[in-house]
Amino acid sequence: MRILIADDHDLLRDTLVMFLENEGSMETHAVGTFAQAVERIEADAPYDLILLDYNMPGMNGLDGLKAAIAMGGGQKVALISGEATKKIAEDALEAGASGFIPKSLPAKSLVNAVKFMAMGEQYAPIDFMTAVDDEESNPLAERLTARELQVLKGLTEGKSNKEIARDHDISEQTVKLHMKTLYRKVGAANRTQAALIAREAGLF
Repeated sequence: MRILIADDHDLLRDTLVMFLENEGSMETHAVGTFAQAVERIEADAPYDLILLDYNMPGMNGLDGLKAAIAMGGGQKVALISGEATKKIAEDALEAGASGFIPKSLPAKSLVNAVKFMAMGEQYAPIDFMTAVDDEESNPLAERLTARELQVLKGLTEGKSNKEIARDHDISEQTVKLHMKTLYRKVGAANRTQAALIAREAGLF
């Protein structure tokens, strides 16, 4: 069983590889960005399952998932995330994902989920999918990706691009790109206006 894992967190990626390799029946390959995942999908023999981190560089949320599904030649693609909401998981499954794995899933359950999806079944944890959200969804929040929300929260806290980049272990250039897209989505001309819109919407 051949598995490709694409995640930008080295420790988590290595831990995933270790869990799966310990099964003995799995051959795992790991990369840190969506672009590297695309290279492997195009160059390697087909994988039984491709696991993509929702927030890694280049992923652009569900856009990356859909692109990977389209180019995979029938290969099965699933999302893994520590931050994605139930709505994102539902949208991913609707878009054709083989499943959704929260990073909080216990190791044994994770291995079983990977096997399940590699065999052609669709997987998502029942407790995650049926959990009742503590808060009503915010219409403004639904327009933004998880990373854009993180950047916007930093703006409302008066943080600089450098501080936001450091908080989330991303580059300042990446912060600027996210700011550009979130400005467009919320209808703001600058960071002050974006912060005000977020506060008025009761987002933070």
